[in-house]
Amino acid sequence: MMKKIFALALSLMMLLSFAACTAKTEEAPAAAAAASSVDMSAVKLMQDGVLTIGMEIGYPPFEDFAEDGTTPIGYDVDFAKALSEKLGVTVNFVNTAWDGIFQGIGVNYDCVISAVTITEERKESMLFSDAYINNYQAVVVKADYAGKVESFLDLDGLAIAVQKETTSDILMSDYVSTGSITATISANEKITTCFTQLENGEVDAVVVDSTVADGYLASNPDKFVKAFQDESEPEQFGVAMALDNTALQAAINEAIALLTAEGFFEANVAYWFGK
Repeated sequence: MMKKIFALALSLMMLLSFAACTAKTEEAPAAAAAASSVDMSAVKLMQDGVLTIGMEIGYPPFEDFAEDGTTPIGYDVDFAKALSEKLGVTVNFVNTAWDGIFQGIGVNYDCVISAVTITEERKESMLFSDAYINNYQAVVVKADYAGKVESFLDLDGLAIAVQKETTSDILMSDYVSTGSITATISANEKITTCFTQLENGEVDAVVVDSTVADGYLASNPDKFVKAFQDESEPEQFGVAMALDNTALQAAINEAIALLTAEGFFEANVAYWFGK
């Protein structure tokens, strides 16, 4: 799953059906790249003319497969395609499990665009672009949950599902390891497994990115509710790349600035998350 905030209204109240989101097929062309708007002369890519991107395709609505089961769609997918057009290159997605995704940077792909939260710890081993969307940590429970969750401390004594190696996992592990709460944590490879466990009654709550939580709530309003959203510490997502790849970082930041000025992010947020 923190300082620089784009002028996007990203406290996302998703009125759009998540099922409709995953069925969206309108995409920017992936083949013919536009003339570069950014100076790429100092940038070395793994493959000339191609931005190779690591992505865990299975984290809707940021990245998922269309109904054909093979076409990547989602907020991050559209962003990656718009980014590549500004850079004057084509885009190649490498579907990668989240656990270990960062180890592939500079080896299997140039960068990672996959709802990656910018953290100080991660900055020690990778570079980040400027942020392109805001996020919060949220708690989702079943609609008939009888308790109240007004903070993460109220998860004491509960069984919690998180996606492995995400900021949600790190957050909950910290609460347990410091003795702030006693809880059983189920760390899963896929976020979809977390919600399946919740629906089946195997866990009491899912801790997840608020943007993803809103998607599940929109498509399952009778099953789930967002019991709590921590807005005290907003998170931000950025493009992750190798520590020594400052040229790519500068180019991506320039492209993000151009996309921001053109209103791309506002339109992409509205399309995937609703107003």
